[in-house]
Amino acid sequence: MFAAYATGTDRDAPLNGLELGERPEPDVPPGWTVIDVRAASINHHDLWSLRGVGLGDEQLPMILGCDAAGVDADGNEVVVHGVVGQTGHGVDARETPTILTEKYQGTFAERVAVPQWNVLPKPSGISFEEAACLPTAWLTAYRMLFGRARVRPGQSVLVQGAGGGVATAAIVLGSAAGVRVFATSRDEAKRARARELGAEDAFETGTRLPRRVDVVLETVGAATWSHSVKSLRPGGTLVVAGATTGPDPKNAELNRIFFQQLNVLGSTMGTREELADLLDFCATSGVRPVIDSVLPLARARDGLAKMAAGELLGKLVLTP
Repeated sequence: MFAAYATGTDRDAPLNGLELGERPEPDVPPGWTVIDVRAASINHHDLWSLRGVGLGDEQLPMILGCDAAGVDADGNEVVVHGVVGQTGHGVDARETPTILTEKYQGTFAERVAVPQWNVLPKPSGISFEEAACLPTAWLTAYRMLFGRARVRPGQSVLVQGAGGGVATAAIVLGSAAGVRVFATSRDEAKRARARELGAEDAFETGTRLPRRVDVVLETVGAATWSHSVKSLRPGGTLVVAGATTGPDPKNAELNRIFFQQLNVLGSTMGTREELADLLDFCATSGVRPVIDSVLPLARARDGLAKMAAGELLGKLVLTP
């Protein structure tokens, strides 16, 4: 089967380790099933894998991709939850949960094997391309907003780094739920797009906000950390789910964190139950993922290069 896979890793030039070509059909252990992939979306996780983060030489070659939508053996349209081992289904109960491509072959292929427990029905009104955006970036944003920060209608949220998959999802989901959403970006076109997607306003990265917010969603990391902390009201909550510009800010703002009694929460992906809730929310509200572009799987290199350059607004989707 045709696939996009890593044969090596390179921290500085991640695409050097990417190959496109034929790979063996997936192994199907007991309790697992094979999904014919109709769409898979690109995530920063794929670039980090190519850089060698969470992916060692002993695991290569590894098919990339940690989320997908497709058709199961019975002809059902389904969505794949990308966290394997969350409850022991299909693996040893003592196994540490991992995201596809960290241990098991991923979704940038014509077919992928996953535990049967990881398969959810795809709502009929959501396309394969839209559904493929939900299990990683959109689920991460959903959990950050409603699982970790527990935002309520009328509260204010700052989303750092408008344009990325998680940030775009947070803007759309938050505004659909009645939350006052603000966003930042270095790019004026991305700020304008954030407003179109429902943000009350969008600002140049690092700009002092008109007023402090209840919650900040942080996926950018070192470049925006200080601004995130300074943007919170006393007792506010900062939810961290990524650090694309690095994990070590020059100023951790510890004095401000304890004087203002701020809450700093980590968040990673989401549960199968939260993905089911997200699918229901999209189906009933009419909310749909923002897609930057759809490319054939054979152009996976172009898509990953576009993500690496930060030249996207929304999700990049690959179709075998």
